[in-house]
Amino acid sequence: MKSTHTKIESMWWSDKPAPLLLRAASKLYGLVNHLNLSLRQKRCAGSPLPVISIGNLTAGGSGKTPFVIWLTEQLKREGFKPVVVCRGDGGKSAAPQILSHESDPSIVGDEAVLLFKKSGCPVISGRDRIRACHMAAEYGDIMILDDGFQYRQLNRICDIVLIPAEGVGNGSLIPAGPLREPLEALARADLIIRTGEEGGVKPLTAGKEWQWWCSADQLVPMAGTSSEKPLRAVALTAIARPQRFIQSLEGLNIELTETFLFPDHHPFSAADIEHASALNLPVIVTAKDAVKLEAIWPAKCELWVLEQQPHSEPGLFEAIKEMVT
Repeated sequence: MKSTHTKIESMWWSDKPAPLLLRAASKLYGLVNHLNLSLRQKRCAGSPLPVISIGNLTAGGSGKTPFVIWLTEQLKREGFKPVVVCRGDGGKSAAPQILSHESDPSIVGDEAVLLFKKSGCPVISGRDRIRACHMAAEYGDIMILDDGFQYRQLNRICDIVLIPAEGVGNGSLIPAGPLREPLEALARADLIIRTGEEGGVKPLTAGKEWQWWCSADQLVPMAGTSSEKPLRAVALTAIARPQRFIQSLEGLNIELTETFLFPDHHPFSAADIEHASALNLPVIVTAKDAVKLEAIWPAKCELWVLEQQPHSEPGLFEAIKEMVT
């Protein structure tokens, strides 16, 4: 039986129109959101560091976190010292704080911890991103603002918007569809990047759209004693639009006996772990899930993490670099 959040996401990404009540609510959301973003723009502040904003137009599942990790690697190769600032979704902290190896994902957010571990860069997490950007000046020379497209309170030198290769779902605003803003908002973007391996996607704008994607790389053991890649397993994840994760595992010829899908940023409990491991089969999660499970997963239960390999259309980073130098 599908959970509520899975049913909603299925509706958003189908060709069928949403129920009338949700479409009416979308009109109200659009009006309130437009006023809110306009007020944010009036309060726009400068930053002590040049800012690259990475954002999206749809709710969740556009690949922002792996893209930010990839971008930090490219910047470091060019001699930059990037600092990542994020809101800390899934965490409780409002005041910005610099992450360390002891940072708790329930406090600073699961994506923030993943960014810290994978990028090797300073990461600052917290709701107050104006304060965070001033902190960032102590740690580097360029700032990456994660999930920044709707954060209009901060000036940026480059606005990058990620859109899934599948498009924008049914094209409706929240809650009838996945759009956080109307498509016209893409006019604010400096670069539009389609994320996903699907080729021949229909452009959303008249300008150049770049392609960037991740492919399933390998399964890495995290707990348990087996070192052989499982052929049968259980999938456990709490990410937005988990279909790509499931498809990646199937593409690796892994038979999934059961799938446990939770809302994005869901805090895993002992009961969740017990249910996932009840079949006595290996459990496979994403890297984002792993940062929350690392401290609480039973050592005797087999747990694997799906690692991904990023791929970029030639010239993409050069186009970004041209805007920041």
